[in-house]
Amino acid sequence: MLTVAIDFKSPASCLALEPTLELARQTGVQIDWLPYPVRPFSVPEERAAETVGERHRRVRAVARRDTHLHYAAVQGRPMHFAKTPAGSETALAVLAGMNGDPVPFLRAAFAAYWTEQADLDDEAVVTALLSSLQMPLPDLASARIKLASDRARADEYGIFDSPSYVIADQLFVGREHLPWIASLIKAAPLP
Repeated sequence: MLTVAIDFKSPASCLALEPTLELARQTGVQIDWLPYPVRPFSVPEERAAETVGERHRRVRAVARRDTHLHYAAVQGRPMHFAKTPAGSETALAVLAGMNGDPVPFLRAAFAAYWTEQADLDDEAVVTALLSSLQMPLPDLASARIKLASDRARADEYGIFDSPSYVIADQLFVGREHLPWIASLIKAAPLP
């Protein structure tokens, strides 16, 4: 079993989805999707009187955004960064409470967030998304309790960012580790 911590508002998680699904297809490993909320990604506004630290954070955020956009283009995936990032808590709760195959919802939620800047914390937006997929809305009160439980499980794993991968009690942060994870799966097939 490969545990994958994701958040819809994480550009790195968005870019990791298809390579992670391909890894699962090639190796046969089952994925346990773990909703894990992270801070929204944003690029600070340039100000006339920036401190060195403020300038550093802004320049670094611009570089990270441009790197994400580069890899989105490589994947043929549209990716638009909103000036004010939207939330994802309700969609993460839905993922936590979902029964059955979550992949259609994952794809649709990432696409809605990164192409339309959909607010995935808005229950009406998430309900419409599920309806378009002909998927039921789980009981949100129970789903939010499960999301809190999933956060505690992520803390136990030592997860601090998204995407993160946990396999054989080893934590990997970022999709760049997928080749290493694949070699672990191939070397010692998991139950």
